Amino acid sequence: MLKKMQNIACLGRSSSMLSRFLPTIGRSKSRTITTGGAVMDMKPYDFVRLMKKNNLKRCFVVYDRDSRSVKTSNDVFIDLKVFCESDHIDYKEHEGFFLEIGKRTGALMGAFVWRTNRGQACGGIRLWKYTRMEDYIRDGLRLAYGMGVKSALAGLWAGGGKGVIAAPEYDISHPGIRKQMFLDYGDFLSSLNGCYVAAEDAGVVVSDMDNVHMRTRYTTCISEELGGSGNPSVATGQGIVCAMEAALDYLKMGTIAEKSIVLQGAGNVARIIIDGLLERNVGHIYAADCNEEQLQLTESLFSGKHNGRLELAHVDLNDVETLSKECDILSPNALGNVLNEVTIPNIRAKIVCGAANNQLGKPDDNKLMADMGITYVVDFLCNRMGIVNCSNEAYGRLPNDAAINHHFDKEYENSIWQMTQRVLRTAEEKGMTPVEAATEIAEQMSQQLHPIWPNRSQQIIDALVSSGWQNAI
Repeated sequence: MLKKMQNIACLGRSSSMLSRFLPTIGRSKSRTITTGGAVMDMKPYDFVRLMKKNNLKRCFVVYDRDSRSVKTSNDVFIDLKVFCESDHIDYKEHEGFFLEIGKRTGALMGAFVWRTNRGQACGGIRLWKYTRMEDYIRDGLRLAYGMGVKSALAGLWAGGGKGVIAAPEYDISHPGIRKQMFLDYGDFLSSLNGCYVAAEDAGVVVSDMDNVHMRTRYTTCISEELGGSGNPSVATGQGIVCAMEAALDYLKMGTIAEKSIVLQGAGNVARIIIDGLLERNVGHIYAADCNEEQLQLTESLFSGKHNGRLELAHVDLNDVETLSKECDILSPNALGNVLNEVTIPNIRAKIVCGAANNQLGKPDDNKLMADMGITYVVDFLCNRMGIVNCSNEAYGRLPNDAAINHHFDKEYENSIWQMTQRVLRTAEEKGMTPVEAATEIAEQMSQQLHPIWPNRSQQIIDALVSSGWQNAI
């Protein structure tokens, strides 16, 4: 099996260099910023300027269970409350979300918490460029919910959480600036007292998590040198192959041997998938990527092993032709929102099963796939191993850890194999789509209370609100 592949960025020099690179982000622009219905349309760093104009460095939006209403820390953020109360797409009575301006860098930092009945909110930190606050808020809400249902289906005693950093307007490529930004996020995490435990997500690498860890204990996915589990790509890729096998078995299509697989993406996780497929005597693999370096690395790793069974292709960033190639299994392993009303009619695969998050453009797209006879293995079911790897990190490490490995076997009731077949069976019996079946099962499981610490994270959130967290900076 391929070794873990970690992308470790070099650490920065003295933080005193930071002021040389940062712009004066507190300086207002010429146009007027108002709160009346406009906050969700603001750019994230106009929102930061709004906070600074009102001498605010933090804000929260929480769901009050007693009054069944949304509350916010200040009337300046009333638009956030109104949005949550009126939205029926991504807001699902999240226990709360917290925003802070990084004290070193001025970066906008967020932590989103969905349901924590099963335990602390867990999920990765995403560093991404957003054009509007609505996009930023929706991403955090949607991803926190996704982590919650993913953890529930995996049988983890963890809730749904997500960290989101809005990529600043200034250049963060300098390692010193980047380090300061993740030190800021570590301080932010510590202030939340453990209601959310962070890990690694898009735009973030293991060295960034090490810098977060320097300022907080509430983080996972740190480097192995610091006692962490590092990059979870290996376990994630193995989980996708396991889900492929389970779907083939459920549909009575036999094993992976001699099957044709198309992969969109040829990065870290895809390479693990390729390795597992080759070990299982796959017939042919077509893997496409827009990154030439990734393709070259993949080619070098498998040059003496694939015996003509691996075909690599360089494609444009917005390529959709890969999704229309005829195959037994189509595996999206790059960006989300690739399964939609434009691409689905052209899919010529019996099964769709991949590691990318949020593969569907909208819920109705899953119905379209079902109508076309395509079996969809739900992404938050099969790509679970990143959060499994991270959630177990605090309990120590073992070689061939049974707490990890039982997710790949056929006996454990919440294993990828068992849960894939349970979801497909439920969908068939109830006339549902796989997404509807997986969501129904996950929602039920997410209501279960942690056997030792029931409602602990909700209690922490209540304490943060009552103690005036927003003013303690």
